[in-house]
Amino acid sequence: MQEAILTVRELTEQLRKSLEGRFPFVWVRGEVTNFSRPGSGHVYFSLKDQDAQLQCVWFRHMQRQADQGFDPLTGEVFDEPRPSPLELLRNGLDVLCAGRISVYAPRGQYQLAVELVQPAGEGLLAQAFEESKRKLAALGYFARGRKRPLPRDPQRVALVTSPTGAAIHDFLELARDRGSGSRIRLFPSLVQGAEAAPAIVRALAEANAQAGQSDGPQVIVLVRGGGSLEDLWAFNEESVAKAVFESRLPVLAGIGHEVDVTLADMTADMRAATPSHAAQLLWPPRLELHQRVDEVRAALRRAMERRLESVGQRLREHEKALAWFSPQRHHERLYERLAVLDAALARAARHWLESREAQTARFERALRGSFGLEKLDIFDARLEHLRARLHAALPRLTDERQRALNYAAQRLQSAARNHVAQHERSLDVLGAALEAGDPLMPLSRGYALVSVGGGLVRSVETAPPGTEIEVRLSDGSLAAVVGSVRRARRGKRKKV
Repeated sequence: MQEAILTVRELTEQLRKSLEGRFPFVWVRGEVTNFSRPGSGHVYFSLKDQDAQLQCVWFRHMQRQADQGFDPLTGEVFDEPRPSPLELLRNGLDVLCAGRISVYAPRGQYQLAVELVQPAGEGLLAQAFEESKRKLAALGYFARGRKRPLPRDPQRVALVTSPTGAAIHDFLELARDRGSGSRIRLFPSLVQGAEAAPAIVRALAEANAQAGQSDGPQVIVLVRGGGSLEDLWAFNEESVAKAVFESRLPVLAGIGHEVDVTLADMTADMRAATPSHAAQLLWPPRLELHQRVDEVRAALRRAMERRLESVGQRLREHEKALAWFSPQRHHERLYERLAVLDAALARAARHWLESREAQTARFERALRGSFGLEKLDIFDARLEHLRARLHAALPRLTDERQRALNYAAQRLQSAARNHVAQHERSLDVLGAALEAGDPLMPLSRGYALVSVGGGLVRSVETAPPGTEIEVRLSDGSLAAVVGSVRRARRGKRKKV
């Protein structure tokens, strides 16, 4: 029975002496992981196998192996110096390390103080990964030319992952606040263990089977949280890479952390660093979409204002031109000119009569001074006769002038009517042109505008089967889904 209570330091010291006495020098084989070489020159790493890990430290003063010309394990003497294991040491390398077991008191953990390092070849998983990578690369799995773009802001997404892992929560958390709204259908699958690879292949096949349906997914997202190479090995299976390669839908892979790269990542159409990054690649921020809608609305308002201003300016110009060339104004000017001519004619007639009367009076005075009363009576009689003839001729002259004025008035009225009719026809043509310029006028004649995602459909290539479209008519709009596509046949013309 223990008689004294030990301090932590005392217990640690006893353990150190016991371990160092039990294992004064030992060879250990394992796969290098967590390799680190800080500025002090010491090397820190871990050796691991399928069941355990061992912390290792290779102090700087023990790194003299590079100058040796023989193999410390076999005793083989080399003709030429071999590369130092220190230069070859890296994560994933299978090595043999020799040293003593010690206890690192500040952390209370045992470690291997390495004195010799002998590369024993790459780890089995790393070697299998490289072999599969070379094989699939030769088959074109990683070719950039076959990579398909992801749909912008997809509305239907197939998510292949574990329903209980942290990856699905991270993905759904970001998806909730991004994009314009999407239906995410979960295809549950194991993501770790021997049964994970077949489960992932089945989930991908189920998602692709729904691709042709009207509510089928537009893209497949394959996600998993971080882990070791063994944890992520299901995504390095060739069957999973083949399923991703043969997928009818584009595949976005977000497996592990940014440093974790699997064959599924390399085969997918796009790789995300993490499951959260996958959601960021699929959907833009919702505030950005709101901002884009506001910008488009403002641009449409400015375009409409510019259009209305332009049409208004043209209308004002036409109004000004019509006001200047108005038939009514022209008719008024003609009547004004007719009144001026009528007044001038009346003044000329009065002037002519007054001058005749004055001349007659002068002749009468002259005759009275030159002839007697009998001659004067004769001249008076002739004068009365002439005056009677003058008064008889004046109405005829006035009638002729009046007929000429009436004829001129009729011509003016006819010209005014023709002018008015001509301008009415011009106004009809301008009105028809304005109606033809209205972008919504064809809708009243039975035409329709078809749009997808805010853009007009100008080709059947932009609306494959299953695409949700909006059909705008003159009195509203219809929401529809493309069932099938029939392309127009273009026949070749025969040469004559």
